[in-house]
Amino acid sequence: MSDASLPFEQVVFSGGGLRCFWHGGWMAAVKESFTLKPARVTGSSGGALSAAVWLADREKALLERFTRALHGQAANVALDDLDDDHGLTPHQRIYESIVSDVIDRDARDRIADGPAFQISVSTPGGAAAPVLRALASGAIYEVEQMFAPIPRPRLSAITGMEKRLIDANRAARDGTLVDLIRMAATVPPAFRPDEWEGESVFDGGMVDKAPLPHPDRGPTLVLLTKRFHALPNDEDGRITYVEPTEDVLPGAKLDFTDPDLPARAWTQGREDGLAWRDAYTRI
Repeated sequence: MSDASLPFEQVVFSGGGLRCFWHGGWMAAVKESFTLKPARVTGSSGGALSAAVWLADREKALLERFTRALHGQAANVALDDLDDDHGLTPHQRIYESIVSDVIDRDARDRIADGPAFQISVSTPGGAAAPVLRALASGAIYEVEQMFAPIPRPRLSAITGMEKRLIDANRAARDGTLVDLIRMAATVPPAFRPDEWEGESVFDGGMVDKAPLPHPDRGPTLVLLTKRFHALPNDEDGRITYVEPTEDVLPGAKLDFTDPDLPARAWTQGREDGLAWRDAYTRI
C-alpha cells in the first residue's frame, strides 16, 4: 500500500445485491496505491455489508464465505419455503448466516472504534400496513429504475416511505450490528420485515441507494454498483461518483444459485478500480 492518501472525508457504499462485491474489488485495487481514511461512512442495502466488511478489513472473508454458501443452492424459490419464518426464498437465512459469521466479535469491535458509520433503512414510520407500503414502494422503484434510473428514487416517497440513518457504531457496541445489516437489506416478500426501535424497517435502497451521511460535509466518494441515467446535482463539486464501466451481473444481482457471481463482480470491480487509480494518478 502506498503512503499517498485520498482526500475523501466521506465514503458512501450503494446497494445492489451481489453487485456489491464490485465494491470489494474496487477498494482492493485502489488500496494498492492509496490510503483512504474517511471520517464518515454510510451504506445502503447490500452496501451496508460492503461498508462493514471494508471497515473491519473482512472483504476477502466475505467473498470466500458467500461463495461457499452459494455452492449447492439449486433454486432461489422453493415450495417448502412458503411458510418459513425467514421469507419466501433462501436469501434471508443465507444472508443472515453469512453476516453472522463474517461480522464476528473482532469485526464488531473494529467497527465500533472506527469512523462514524451510518446504515440507511427505509420505513413508513408508524403508518398502517407497513408491508403493503414497502411492496408498493418496491414496485414503484423498479418501474422508475427501468425508465429513468437515478441513485435517489423520486417516486417511492408517495407511499410514505422515509429514510432513516442508524448509528452502526452504537449497534456494533450493543451487539445488534448483524441484525441491522440484515434489516437494511429487507425486501419483501423475499425477506420478512423486522422492527428497529419500534419502526418496521426495509431495504434502504427503495428511498436512497447512495445515502449521504449526517452531518454531510467535505469531499465525498460515492461508490455505485450500476450505471445510472443521471446523477444528483453537485453544485459545489465536492462529490465524486464512481460507476462501473459496464453493467455488473446484469439480471443476476439476487441469483443465489451461481457461486461464481460474487467473484465475477469482484473481478470487474478490481479492473474498474485499477483504471480509476491510474486515471486519478495522472490528474
